[in-house]
Amino acid sequence: MDNLISLVNKIQRACTALGDHGEASALPTLWDSLPSIAVVGGQSSGKSSVLESIVGKDFLPRGSGIVTRRPLVLQLHKIDEGSREYAEFLHLPRKRFTDFVAVRKEIQDETDRETGRSKQISSVPIHLSIYSPNVVNLTLIDLPGLTKVAVEGQPESIVQEIETMVRSFIEKPNCIILAISPANQDLATSDAIKISREVDPTGERTLGVLTKIDLMDKGTDAVDMLEGKAYRLKFPWVGVVNRSQADINKNVDMIAARRREREYFANTPEYKHLARRMGSEHLAKVLSKHLETVIKSKIPGIQNLINKTISELESELSRLGRPVANDAGGKLYMIMEICRAFDQNFKEHLDGVRPGGDKIYNVFDDQLPAALKRLQFDRQLSMENVKKLITEADGYQPHLIAPEQGYRRLIESTLVTIRGPAESCVDAVHAILKDLVHKAMGETLELKQYPGLRVELGNAAIESLERMREQSKKASLLLVDMESSYLTVDFFRKLPQDIEKGGNPTHSIFDRYNDSYLRRVGTTVLSYVHMVCATLRNSIPKSIVYCQVREAKRSLLDHFFTDLGKLEQKRLSSLLNEDPAIMERRTALAKRLELYRSAQAEIDAVAWSK
Repeated sequence: MDNLISLVNKIQRACTALGDHGEASALPTLWDSLPSIAVVGGQSSGKSSVLESIVGKDFLPRGSGIVTRRPLVLQLHKIDEGSREYAEFLHLPRKRFTDFVAVRKEIQDETDRETGRSKQISSVPIHLSIYSPNVVNLTLIDLPGLTKVAVEGQPESIVQEIETMVRSFIEKPNCIILAISPANQDLATSDAIKISREVDPTGERTLGVLTKIDLMDKGTDAVDMLEGKAYRLKFPWVGVVNRSQADINKNVDMIAARRREREYFANTPEYKHLARRMGSEHLAKVLSKHLETVIKSKIPGIQNLINKTISELESELSRLGRPVANDAGGKLYMIMEICRAFDQNFKEHLDGVRPGGDKIYNVFDDQLPAALKRLQFDRQLSMENVKKLITEADGYQPHLIAPEQGYRRLIESTLVTIRGPAESCVDAVHAILKDLVHKAMGETLELKQYPGLRVELGNAAIESLERMREQSKKASLLLVDMESSYLTVDFFRKLPQDIEKGGNPTHSIFDRYNDSYLRRVGTTVLSYVHMVCATLRNSIPKSIVYCQVREAKRSLLDHFFTDLGKLEQKRLSSLLNEDPAIMERRTALAKRLELYRSAQAEIDAVAWSK
C-alpha cells in the first residue's frame, strides 16, 4: 500500500507547513499520531552513510565531530521509472534541486542560518523531500549523533542537549526507532541500543542496523549480532556495508556501491546464509513494509484524533467569530447581525428564557408595596397640621358643613409623598434593565471579538434606557398627580351616611376644631390615601412596563440602527476593529482545520478501501 505511506507523507508535509508538528510538544498533534522512523546512533556510527545508501544519493554533509546539528525530516517519494530525480526543501517552496551537491550545501547553509557558524545544535527540523524512481516511499528523521564528550567550541551541556532532543522524538509511541550501531563496537556500549532500550524496553518499536561489518578485525564476525543472539529485538537485525572513505573521495557511484554490498554478503562465507536479508536495499524495503504495517494499525487512533481535533478547531473558530467583510454593505450587515443577536439575548432575559427578568416582577410585588407601606403620614395628618390646613382653607369665612377645601389640601399634601416610591420604582426597573443589557452583551460572543462595537452598542443601549426612564418617570408621577387633581366623589358621598349612623351629623361652629372632629377628618383623609395607594400599586407597574420594559423590547436599538445607516465605511470599519492576534489566530486555525478535514477525507477513504 505505497499510497498509504504517500498519504502520510503528504499529511506530514502539510502539518509541517502549518507548524502543526510536535517537535517536543506536550499536546498531541496529527504529526505525533502519524508513524515515522527516527534514525538514532552515536557520532561516526555510519548513520549518514546508511541514509545515503537508502536514497542512493550523496546529499548529506560530512566531516569530523558533530555534523548533523538539526533534525532532518527526510521524505522519500517513489516516482515513475525514467523520471528525473529532484529534491525540495520546505523552507524553499517551489524550488527544485536536481544537483544533490547543492542539496548538501543547502542543508549546511540552513543549519548555519538557525545555529550560526558555531557547533551549537537546534531542535528546529529541516524538511527535505526527495523524488526518485530508485527509492521506496518512506519518512525518516535523521537526528544528531549521540556523544559522550563535548568537542572544542561546544558547551559541556551539548551532550545532554543532544540526548534530550533525541528522546523528544523517540519517546513518542508512534515513532519507529532505527538504531544504528557499528559492528566493530561492543553492543553493550552502543549509544543507539542504550537509549532505545530505555524508551522501548520490549523492543517493539526498534529495528537494529549494524554498520561497518567489513571493518571488523580479522577472525571476528557479526553473525551473533545479526542473528539476534548478542542482543535480541523483535525484528531481525539488518547488516549494511557502507562506502569507504576512499570510495567517497573517489565519488564511487551509489549503484556500484549497492552492487558491491550485495556481492560482499553473498560471497562472504560467514554471511552467505543471511545475504537475502542484508544490505541497504533490503533495509529500505523492510522499513517501508514495516511503516505500512504500523500505519494500518494506527488508522483508528489517527481517525479519532482527527475527529476530535476538528471538533475542537470548529469550536474555537466559532468562539473567535467570523472574519470581517471587506465592503461597506458587508460590514453594515455584519454589525446588524451582531446587534440582533444581542437584542435577542436581551429579550430572552425579559421573557424568562434567560434569568434576570423576574427581578422586575419582584420590584412590583415586593419593593413598591413595601415602599408605600413605609410612607409616614403622621406629619401630614397630625392634629396640628389638620387644624392648620382646614383653618387656612376656610379663609375669613368658616365652612358650614364639611371642610371640603381643607380635605383637598390635606389629601394633596399627603399624596405628594407617593411620588418618592413611584420614582424609586422606575429607577429600580431601570437598574435591572441596565444589568440585563450588560449580561446580554457578555453573552453575545461576537461583541467580545469587536471591543469598539461593544462600547458603541453598550452606550447606545444605555442611552435608550435613559430616555425610557425619563418617559416612565413622567408617566408614573403623572398618575400620582392625577390622583391629587381629581378626588373620587363616591368615597366622600358615603361619609354623611356613615356619620348619620354615628348619631351626630352636625357640629357646633364652636366645636368644629375639637380633637374628635379633627381626628375624624384625619381618619377620613387616611382612608382615602390608602385607597389611592391601592390603586397606584397596580397602575404604576402598568405604566413602567408600558414605558420601559415593553419599549426596551420593542425599540432598544432603534436610534443606534438609524445612526449606523449614516456612517461612512471608515467609521463602520473602526467598529469592527479586532485584535491582530485574534485575526492571525483565526487564519491559522482555518488553515489547520482545512488540513485536518482533508486528512480526514483521505484517511477515511483509505480505511474504507481496506
